[in-house]
Amino acid sequence: MILIADGGSTKADWILLNTKGEVVLKTRTGGLNPAVFPVDLLNERIYENEDFQKIKEEVTEIYFYGAGCGTPKPTALLKSIFQSFFMNSNVVVKEDTYAAAYAVTDKPGMVCILGTGSNSCYFDGENVDVRIPSLGYILMDEASGNYFGKKLIRDYYYNKMPKKIAKMFEEQFNVDADTIKRHIYKEENPNTYLANFAEFMLKNERTLYFNKVLHKGMKDFFKNRILPYKESKSVPVHFVGSIAYFARDIIEDVARYYLVDLGNIVRRPIDGLIEYHRAQMNLK
Repeated sequence: MILIADGGSTKADWILLNTKGEVVLKTRTGGLNPAVFPVDLLNERIYENEDFQKIKEEVTEIYFYGAGCGTPKPTALLKSIFQSFFMNSNVVVKEDTYAAAYAVTDKPGMVCILGTGSNSCYFDGENVDVRIPSLGYILMDEASGNYFGKKLIRDYYYNKMPKKIAKMFEEQFNVDADTIKRHIYKEENPNTYLANFAEFMLKNERTLYFNKVLHKGMKDFFKNRILPYKESKSVPVHFVGSIAYFARDIIEDVARYYLVDLGNIVRRPIDGLIEYHRAQMNLK
């Protein structure tokens, strides 16, 4: 059986296909970003999954597409963890941009990820070309959940957030300075913690303030992660991720501003991955 996963920093969605290409199991683990999380936590999130315990000897192939898997060392680490647990399986680990590409198109195009983190690439219909490596939530990740989370926290503390919205922000989150600093500097998953604040902006009624924050973030992303690719002027630009899904209207505005042809916007790439791997199985 084939186990397929779309993994981010917040969560990983898993699908098990039998030899007929039928979905026989769906499960979820916590995020498995090997560039962010320690080995013990990665192991824990695999071993604590009860579904995995039942199928670990039956899985023959694993295809994991994940955040933080764009360089050899973290990719090899995650592969070894999977091989140790799923002892009868052949494991393939690829960057999450491959999952995004397979989910939105089978033709040349730009493919962008806007979730907890952010990334972009050019997809030629077969291979992914990431020309600007992602350096993560501290240095990059424009228009991601953690990017907007940091922006909201800064605006709150600098008194740049409108008073009515600031009051709502206080009611929804613990904005104690020591609590925020502890989560960011001392506890695990600071990028995921920051991304949680972005939900405040995306799930409340849209205001002028929210629109300004979203437009600024999307313009930064287009300028730094899309426009430097010369292909962005001649192929569709697709988006994958929760931030992209909830901020579709903003992406459409910014795409028009930069004269970019907008392609598909998909919240979760797992369904597209299922169809891709079914095609690879050459089912009769």
